[in-house]
Amino acid sequence: MSRRAVFLDRDGTIVRGAEYLRTPEELELLPNAARAIKRFNEDGYLTIIITNQSGVARGFLTEERLAEIHKRLLDMLSEEGARIDAIYYCPHLAEGSVEAYSIDCQCRKPRAGMLQRAATEHDIDLSTSIMIGDTPADVMAGKAAGCRTVLVQTHGNGFDMPEEPDYTAKDLLAAVTLVT
Repeated sequence: MSRRAVFLDRDGTIVRGAEYLRTPEELELLPNAARAIKRFNEDGYLTIIITNQSGVARGFLTEERLAEIHKRLLDMLSEEGARIDAIYYCPHLAEGSVEAYSIDCQCRKPRAGMLQRAATEHDIDLSTSIMIGDTPADVMAGKAAGCRTVLVQTHGNGFDMPEEPDYTAKDLLAAVTLVT
């Protein structure tokens, strides 16, 4: 039987958005993010991070450093009783400066590649799953994968939305109450 998941963008949804997060020490959880993730855990959702990380293609950090950042994030959430089941990231950018990562891929949001890969690897029913993020690319990726979508408005209402989200919420905790 397929499972349901909540897919979460990382920067601006779980952690304070920085232009390019480069070290574990720069991580700062957004208020109530761990509490929200814990609620998704308690409600039986697989909780999966889906994040574009073009800083790798731009040469700002290595995949090894990104792994350190993600380990620190998992530790920070665990300290507050929240669990992430998997992290999927796209290190690519067609115009990147690191040749190995300078490709036009199917995993970079707004494409749905990371969500589709997670669905295959974790037996997830995308039609009963949710994508939550803070940018139009997050909403578009969720829609492309067949998920319900939530735009968290950590940036206010300043986006031109090519596709409307199913829901909008002020933050991740408010999103939980809308979709569970």
